Amino acid sequence: MKVENSVGPDKRQIEAFGEPGPDAPIYMVNLLKFKEKAEYEDGRESDLSGREAYALYGQAVVKLLEKHGGGAVFGGDVTHLTLGVVEDLWDQVAIATYPSRAAMLAMATSPEYQECAVHRNAGLEGQLNIETVLSGALSGQT
Repeated sequence: MKVENSVGPDKRQIEAFGEPGPDAPIYMVNLLKFKEKAEYEDGRESDLSGREAYALYGQAVVKLLEKHGGGAVFGGDVTHLTLGVVEDLWDQVAIATYPSRAAMLAMATSPEYQECAVHRNAGLEGQLNIETVLSGALSGQT
């Protein structure tokens, strides 16, 4: 299995993002890897670490999630790899929920999101975003 962190989607992923998606709320699992020092695309000087820049983004996104019918479910630092092998462990895991893929797309293309995304881009070395839906076995449904 090849694992490659990215800061943005490729063409195929962008096209798939516009498809309807599951007919259920989605939970986006974010595996985050931060830059040691934030690097802003507009060249501004910053003493922020990548983690600190991403935290600015995170504070703004929590409000946007709620505005678009979603919410922050979980956020935590990665402390140990218990099973499996990866070359470089992620720094943090975050899970957000959206009522639909369309709601996530609406948030991600909003002017408010674009404004705060500069901090995301400055702070992230890369990430994996994994779209999930509740499984009957784990949600108590049969």
